[in-house]
Amino acid sequence: MQLTNRSKVVVNKEMSLMERLYLPAIAGGMMITLKHFFRKSVTINYPEETRPMAPVYRGWHVLKRDEQGRENCTACGLCAVACPAEAITMTASERKKGEENLYREEKYASVYEINMLRCIYCGLCEEACPKEAIFLTDRLVPSGVDRASFIYGKDKLVEGVEADQRIDIGKRTKAHRKI
Repeated sequence: MQLTNRSKVVVNKEMSLMERLYLPAIAGGMMITLKHFFRKSVTINYPEETRPMAPVYRGWHVLKRDEQGRENCTACGLCAVACPAEAITMTASERKKGEENLYREEKYASVYEINMLRCIYCGLCEEACPKEAIFLTDRLVPSGVDRASFIYGKDKLVEGVEADQRIDIGKRTKAHRKI
């Protein structure tokens, strides 16, 4: 008695002599192996060699400074609002007398943190910033083993004051504008 009419008839045919010897299958497998053996390797020996990055690659964030070395960020919070992963947190403070050479505006971010484990590197924070304070660079975010080391504060995000410590974002922004 059949419950369905989807049954299949199985044919148990005899294997030929060549199929029983498995020699054609082994020879075919060896030919594929030899073909791959003489191909050029696609492995890259990182960190001695690096892959070419796309000009619009978005990596490690940087908080930029102006020409006088003052921080551009005014703690407006638009980058935190634009972030779909909610990876950015900040605390705003008022600039004190004598700090005019450190901060461009009267309000600044005393605490600015990005949780790099939550960040999806979408670049919306960069687009939302009216002061052009935050950019995503072409630098890779280093790996680590503990979660606390991936919460980047101003110590890791703000670029240096000296001219040789500045991070060039020109290549990435030019390539981004072409798209």
